[in-house]
Amino acid sequence: MAKDCQYHLVSTMDDDDDYWSDKNKHRALPWEDTWGMTVTSGTATLKKDAQNLIGISIGGGAPVCPCLYVVQIFDNTPAAKDGTLASGDEIVGVNGQSVKGRTKVEVARMIQSIQEEVTISYNKLHADPKQGKTLDIVLKKVKHKVVESMSSSTADALGLSRAILCNDGLVKKLEELERTAGMYKGMMEHTKKLLRAFFNLAQTHKAFGETFAGIGVREPQPNASEAFSKFGEAHRDIEKYAIKMLRTVKPMVADLNTYLNKAVPDTRLTLKKYLDAKFEYLSYCLKVKEMDDEEYAYNALGEPLYRVETGNYEYRLILRCRQEARARFAKMRSDVLVKIELLDQKHVQDIVFQLQRLVTAMSKYHNDCQVVLKEADVFPIEVDLARSTFTYDTSNQFNDNEEDEEEEEEGTDTARNQTGAFSGDLISTD
Repeated sequence: MAKDCQYHLVSTMDDDDDYWSDKNKHRALPWEDTWGMTVTSGTATLKKDAQNLIGISIGGGAPVCPCLYVVQIFDNTPAAKDGTLASGDEIVGVNGQSVKGRTKVEVARMIQSIQEEVTISYNKLHADPKQGKTLDIVLKKVKHKVVESMSSSTADALGLSRAILCNDGLVKKLEELERTAGMYKGMMEHTKKLLRAFFNLAQTHKAFGETFAGIGVREPQPNASEAFSKFGEAHRDIEKYAIKMLRTVKPMVADLNTYLNKAVPDTRLTLKKYLDAKFEYLSYCLKVKEMDDEEYAYNALGEPLYRVETGNYEYRLILRCRQEARARFAKMRSDVLVKIELLDQKHVQDIVFQLQRLVTAMSKYHNDCQVVLKEADVFPIEVDLARSTFTYDTSNQFNDNEEDEEEEEEGTDTARNQTGAFSGDLISTD
């Protein structure tokens, strides 16, 4: 009974002349459930490859479905390069010969029997991808995200199936990227602390040099003055070398910061978008498989399936959504691979360059310091302490004579007091 009904649908399609005569428009037949989608007619001429293939797989057809449609377009094939046909499009003719009422195996043989070029007459399905993104697809997408973070044993224990693409090497790349970012962050913090320490050391050398230079200026003995001045100037030079080294190494922090706060987050965001596209593609693949299993189950029972008997538009919509999701997934994967490769190259080259810059700058700084201190080998410094070498005027350097006069007067008064006391003692004794 079900089979008679199915063949009746095919025969009804044969009797509808308007369906096949209009090349630009397609009218919905009484048995069709188009889900609100429209189609337009056209032809595509495809040149076969060396294996005598055009690169499409066909679904539907007699005795179950009243129409034949494209299930998949394979990559790098004549159909993929031409870009006219897409998943879900209905095939209505091959080289001008109608395929009404034929099985998909018969149509495949028709295409294979034609050499060099084949002309496919089709009805283009105009479907909105948003219409195919149902709640079921969203839930499947969430499931894939959850399963992605699980191990195979955990997923099996929970009864969750893991898709092949869940074992994605790019996820491990993301983990490596996070570790690399952590290493760069630690290196940047260490470099900042090192630069800060060298800056503080440079300020110490500067203050040390100014102190010795001041001692040299005030030292009355020429040899000692020259020695102190030369030693102080050497420490001033060390401060200059330190500042020069800091200016050389400082761009290293900027480069590390660019890598850490721009390159890594951008790649991480692209990778997350890729994973989202992958989960969506896997969801549509799972949906197609479920619909295929449903169709096989009804065929095994000999029962008609409504969506199949009415043109299978729902299934063709999911096929179209799967094709577009796969295109997005492939593009995002290509972008991620390029970005990660560039980032790896930058990481290898940049880390070597930055370390060379740091080591070279510090080596030059230490060599310059060694040279300048070797030239300033002034110790031991001969100083005559009897000449009041370390008695300096730090309050008023222009009143040295007045202080000497005051000291002489204080010494005279003291002597007089001592003399008077001595005289008094003599008088009292007499």
